[in-house]
Amino acid sequence: MTNIKILVVEDDPNLGQILQEYLHLKGYETKLAVDGEEGLREYETGKYDFCILDIMMPKKDGFTLAREIRQQDKSIPIIFLTAKSMKEDTIAGLKVGADDYLTKPFSMEELLLRIKAIMRRIHDNAEKKQFEPQRYEMGNCTFNYDHLMLKTPMRELKLTAKEGDLLRIFCKNLNHTVERSHFLKAVWKDDSYFNARSMDVYIAKLRKYLKDDDSLQILTVHGQGFKLVTLPKN
Repeated sequence: MTNIKILVVEDDPNLGQILQEYLHLKGYETKLAVDGEEGLREYETGKYDFCILDIMMPKKDGFTLAREIRQQDKSIPIIFLTAKSMKEDTIAGLKVGADDYLTKPFSMEELLLRIKAIMRRIHDNAEKKQFEPQRYEMGNCTFNYDHLMLKTPMRELKLTAKEGDLLRIFCKNLNHTVERSHFLKAVWKDDSYFNARSMDVYIAKLRKYLKDDDSLQILTVHGQGFKLVTLPKN
């Protein structure tokens, strides 16, 4: 058994049952909820390692549920399921912190591979923490990677796991350009279109946080990647 506990929130009873049974057969302890409200109650009463959320659900949609889960746990992995292939849904999912996104119909094997990839990334990141510096200073900001805390001149922010991984790469390469492919392979493990869009959303979030410090700026280096630079003081 994997000892990974998964919450599945899916209002289609047939698909929900198939997902639950399949994941159970693959060694995952799995709980099924049939709408967003039940999903939130289940999440708050159980201890889960992973969430699979349908987007279009009665009572509470998947985006709203994900936001409420993220308020309680910034780093729990979330995969969205949707019957739509609209880019708007993809962007909305990324903004609430989705780790991945599957459009129905999808194969169970593909879902399993994505779960394993996300959990492997989390495991790899945990191992790296043991050997790399945990505290970085840049400009007037301090970043504690171990606790995912960013302290700016105006506030303290608890970052998500992906935000923390990205900021750490920027800190380690301060004033140097980092290629897009490096970010994608280091944080997402591949450079697919979905992951590239996801990265852009997360970098936009980091830019917003770092606006508190006028001595720091994330620059886009066209055709190459990104660079966190320290600016001269006026």
